[in-house]
Amino acid sequence: MTSSAAASSQEAGAAPARIFLVAGEPSGDRLGAQLMAALKRRLGAVAFSGIGGEAMAGEGLRSLFPMRELTLMGFAEVLPHLPRLVRRLRQTAATIRQDRPDLVVTIDSPGFNGRLLDRLRGSGVATAHYGAPAIWAWRPGRLRRWVGRMDRLLAILPFEPPLFTAAGIDCRYVGHPVLEREPVTPDRIRDFRRRLSIADGAPVVALLPGSRRGELQHILPVLKETAARLQREEPRLHFLVPTLPQLAAALRSAFASWQRPPLLIETEAGRQEALAVADLALAASGTVTLELAAAGTPMVIVYRTGLISAAIIRRWALVRYAGLPNLLLDRPLVPEFLQERCEPDALVKAALTLLRDPAAGAAQKAGFREIMARLAIEGRPSERAASLLAELLARPAPRL
Repeated sequence: MTSSAAASSQEAGAAPARIFLVAGEPSGDRLGAQLMAALKRRLGAVAFSGIGGEAMAGEGLRSLFPMRELTLMGFAEVLPHLPRLVRRLRQTAATIRQDRPDLVVTIDSPGFNGRLLDRLRGSGVATAHYGAPAIWAWRPGRLRRWVGRMDRLLAILPFEPPLFTAAGIDCRYVGHPVLEREPVTPDRIRDFRRRLSIADGAPVVALLPGSRRGELQHILPVLKETAARLQREEPRLHFLVPTLPQLAAALRSAFASWQRPPLLIETEAGRQEALAVADLALAASGTVTLELAAAGTPMVIVYRTGLISAAIIRRWALVRYAGLPNLLLDRPLVPEFLQERCEPDALVKAALTLLRDPAAGAAQKAGFREIMARLAIEGRPSERAASLLAELLARPAPRL
């Protein structure tokens, strides 16, 4: 079926459009699930295939192989798995060329997905990438790699389209997925505290060490020691750890010796409630920092990686900040502690400032409101993305 036929078939009640999606990490899985739901609403019957996690499976995707095989980050973490990644890359490209879907949508994970898009050049299959690569954080040469890789690029940060458009890439801002979140109401917050036996007025700290096993290896020990010291300073503190089910066993083991270990939150609904109920978050740099901003939760941003990856970042990174809130405002709204600065003494001091000084938390919350205003769009990001992808389906298929 050609792309134009796929779109017209929806009106005629014929075969559904066939869309192949590729997500490589939990945030991409959530983004992909939202997109799949929006595509079903817009196109009617859609046949999905590809690679994804539990959220995308809930929308009807049967993954070609487990998504966790792609959830890697950093040179040292990727290198031991490189042969398997190359095999999966070949398998994915071969599957697409054999099945010839009407549209391929790659989601974030630029290392794997960028190479996949390269392998699909000249295949005649329409392609789009959702979640622009962070070329603004790296040396300009990275931008050239993305020219000609896909038919359309869907950006989730408002400052990205001008950078890509100037290079000749069809790039559109669709809105950040954090805008899809329904606000957690005061009643839900009260119910959440009651379910977890957290007394009214007792302060809550969310620990967010990341969603990759490599992040847990480097960041969790620092957060664990920081939390232990904070509990000695503030005995009434309650600690929550929103996480993924596949990481829960490792986290329980890490805190097994604690007399009162943090409460693990493994569901998506519970995750959003935990972010909203927290008075403070110690969070690994990433998408979760914008989720916290949307919830109005003050935070400290942390990050650590292996020595080799850290050396590469120092050599090639261009940006002054690591955290998305600071990048969007171009000022240090949220304190950042990266690499050797990510150590318990500094984190305890920053955390206690936010817990004990109302003005410090209020300043962050004012900045968060500014961030949300900058991200704002009409409608839902997933609906805007689905509309732009439907346009690709309606294009005539290229001649091969």
